[in-house]
Amino acid sequence: MSASPAKRIQCLCREIERHNRLYYVEAAPEITDQAFDRLLAELADLESKYPALVTADSPTQRVGEQPLEGFASVVHAQRMYSIDNTYEREDLLAWHRRVVKGVMEDPPTFEEELDSEMIGYITEPKIDGVAVSLRYEDGALVQAVSRGDGIRGDDITANARTIQSIPLVLARDQQRPPRVLEVRGEIYMPDSEFRRINDRRAQRGDEPFANPRNATAGTLKQLDTRAVAQRRLRFIAHGRGEVHPDPFATQTEFMQALRNWSVPTNPLAKGLTRIDDVWQYIESFDPQRERLDYGTDGIVVKVDRLDWQVRLGHTSKSPRWCLAYKYAAEQAETRMTGLIWQVGKGGTVTPVAELDPVFLAGTTVKRASLHNIDEIERKDIRIGDAVMIEKAGEIIPQVVESRGASGQHRAEPVPAPTTCPSCGRSVIREEGQVALRCVNLACPAQIRERLIWFAGRGQMDIDGLGDKVVHQLCDAGLLRGFADIYCLATQQEQLVELDRMGQKKVDNLLTGIEQSKGRGLARVLAALGIRFVGARASQVLANEFGDIDAITATSMDGLANVADIGPVTAASLHQFLGSDVGQEIVAELKAMGIDMTAPRKVRPSLDSPLHGKTVVITGTFEHFDRQSLRKALEGQGAKVTGSVSKKTHLVIVGESPGTKLDKAQALGIETWDESTLRSVLEGDAS
Repeated sequence: MSASPAKRIQCLCREIERHNRLYYVEAAPEITDQAFDRLLAELADLESKYPALVTADSPTQRVGEQPLEGFASVVHAQRMYSIDNTYEREDLLAWHRRVVKGVMEDPPTFEEELDSEMIGYITEPKIDGVAVSLRYEDGALVQAVSRGDGIRGDDITANARTIQSIPLVLARDQQRPPRVLEVRGEIYMPDSEFRRINDRRAQRGDEPFANPRNATAGTLKQLDTRAVAQRRLRFIAHGRGEVHPDPFATQTEFMQALRNWSVPTNPLAKGLTRIDDVWQYIESFDPQRERLDYGTDGIVVKVDRLDWQVRLGHTSKSPRWCLAYKYAAEQAETRMTGLIWQVGKGGTVTPVAELDPVFLAGTTVKRASLHNIDEIERKDIRIGDAVMIEKAGEIIPQVVESRGASGQHRAEPVPAPTTCPSCGRSVIREEGQVALRCVNLACPAQIRERLIWFAGRGQMDIDGLGDKVVHQLCDAGLLRGFADIYCLATQQEQLVELDRMGQKKVDNLLTGIEQSKGRGLARVLAALGIRFVGARASQVLANEFGDIDAITATSMDGLANVADIGPVTAASLHQFLGSDVGQEIVAELKAMGIDMTAPRKVRPSLDSPLHGKTVVITGTFEHFDRQSLRKALEGQGAKVTGSVSKKTHLVIVGESPGTKLDKAQALGIETWDESTLRSVLEGDAS
């Protein structure tokens, strides 16, 4: 007798998740990809016939049917710190000494440290991906948040659900997961997948991705989850955020539990007790890197004991209990065949070496940065020389040194340009600066670079308006300034006729342009490419003034008096907004319906007992979730952090608090329960 549809669906779900675990966690698949796809197809067919039997955690529900409207900003329950790094063995040893002194009551001598097995370390490859925090509640994935600035990031839950290696529900065969579990890790694109995608893009005539990490970041910004699913991203865990209740004593225990719950971890991670063994692991791993299917530029070393991690704490940017040792950048020798001068969005004129093509760190390199004329003169680099190149940060090729010419006669030294290679106007070098600049705001090269910047992901985020499309539209005479972007809807016939465009690409481009109109004042300011006015300054100005007219009407001194702005940024902004070009740009963008306003930040009352206090939250609350509670505290002028230290003024304690309460009590830090907090927030405190 055949199984009922409900039982067959349950069986298929369990079988598919089992094979996912075998493939992504244990690296021991039992069936082929085709057989796996057949199981998934059978499940999808059954669910289409019996929609009432579809559950939210079904393997078929990883991809949404409707495009996302955007990404909400989410405050991390615990801050996501960056990791300090080093390139030297001596720095690794110095860090080890600081760890020993930080956790030992009676620290040994340096010689005793090296021979001792007192500190347990976990070592693992540093994957070049996009950091993410996965939040599980009662074993179910409820949220995925990108790292962002470490304090808040984008809610990418819908996209994360499409990644097969991220379990939607944690396995409970061996150990029940905590009620709240935040798993930190990297989303990455395997090199094999990167090559497959770029081959397909080349066949379609699209611009190839520069490297797997950029491809991953761009994929996770997609608003169509179906497009994300097609990129076959992977996830691998390496750490933790909030865990409640927290039964773990070591990082090793935690990572083993993740594997039990079908969360993939790195099989190359290794526990070691002596710092010399750590160094041997670092040296032995270097030759293995080229055989991996993902990019890695170093080894992360972590203290294993979690209580020692807490004791060591953090600096303002990084944990003191871990360090990344990074390998020297890969280098290659080639010949410099020429030199061109490029003009950036701010008018900076920079030299770029043209090279005989050479394969380096996964890509073929034909051009490399020479930085500036002073560097060219200092390194005595000339056209025709053999040169060594490397990729800075594994991404940007740069010329490291000249090896001289192969013959006896070298070319003449490279002269500094006196005029802009684009507009022909004179270039200047400001006092105390090494860069040459074209100060002509109407310079065609600057306009193109500003348009590319304007449309970029961190600014107006216009999908479909990348570098090549901007150049193509400029060449066709369709783009001469920012406002022209918003006139393209009237040029559809010309757009469709352009090489490799087509109606679908045009429709997507126009949709992206329309969506960008509502980005708000901070994004517009950052997008204009005003010198010294970046994302941070733009957000500060938007919070302070609320609209572009208020900023324009403010004096240079008034701008300089705004916290975090200062006189240099103020002068640049005031000059731009006061210029004919700046005023024309602002007026045109307003006429196109671009939102150039922002809600002004409410200033917290100086009378609040929370004003200026460093506050930590622990436990769960009846009337608040983490995000709303943090927002309420910050609205009172408090600074909310993720860990208790001597600098903490107050700990807010909910139900089932973790070890933060224990540490607060040990340090004699004031604690409030939820009722006390509510009375203060509601103004009832005496």
